[in-house]
Amino acid sequence: MIKYLRFSLPVLALFAASCSSVYMPNVPNTPMLSKQGEFSGGGHISLKGNASINGAYAVTDHIGVLFSGSTMSSERKTKDFGHKLIEIGGGYYDTFGPDNNRIIEIYGGVGKGWSDITFRDFKDDVLVSSELQEVDYRKAFLQVNYSSKKKNNLHLFGKDFPINYGTALRISHVKMDRFFLNGVVQPKEDNIFFEPIFFTRMALSKTFQLQYTTSSNIGLKSRKYMSAGNSIFTIGVVVNVGGK
Repeated sequence: MIKYLRFSLPVLALFAASCSSVYMPNVPNTPMLSKQGEFSGGGHISLKGNASINGAYAVTDHIGVLFSGSTMSSERKTKDFGHKLIEIGGGYYDTFGPDNNRIIEIYGGVGKGWSDITFRDFKDDVLVSSELQEVDYRKAFLQVNYSSKKKNNLHLFGKDFPINYGTALRISHVKMDRFFLNGVVQPKEDNIFFEPIFFTRMALSKTFQLQYTTSSNIGLKSRKYMSAGNSIFTIGVVVNVGGK
């Protein structure tokens, strides 16, 4: 079942990406912390150009703190999309299993985001109308991560590269603080998003790993603008220092 979901999510993401939304999710922080003093950092980029950075630090053997940020600036003939998002949070982590190589993490946090989107309609290459959406919003999130440092090897170019997998389930409540259409104040919207996330990591060394992340984004409320129109499909690099 897990394998089916992992490979079906990219298809769901493509359908979701065809919609439009003022909310662009970031790559969730999945640091796989294992002991006090460990640091995890990562950078990720999507096909749309949405760039995310993540950082986490294990304050104690069971408490970690998080920081995340993302930004995007896309300019096209019919649509410009710009956004920024920052998050902070913290929570609990623990290792378990016969070799203590499985990790459970429970984190919560808050964030602040900004989106500016311009839509343009053309007829015979002549601009006939445009719409500017300007949004500020706040968010609160809760997520549960499960991952394993039990490695399978991928034999490539005559070398073995360790592969491991992880899953994150994130619930986010996103609420507009400010919403303008062409400079005119509009009624504010909110939504609750459920994001099941799967990631795969390939170890390049004891410190550096390549990560592929995919997810779906499901809005639990019916909204016109604060909808579930964007999903996660990224490639990135993750660094873990000081862990088990």
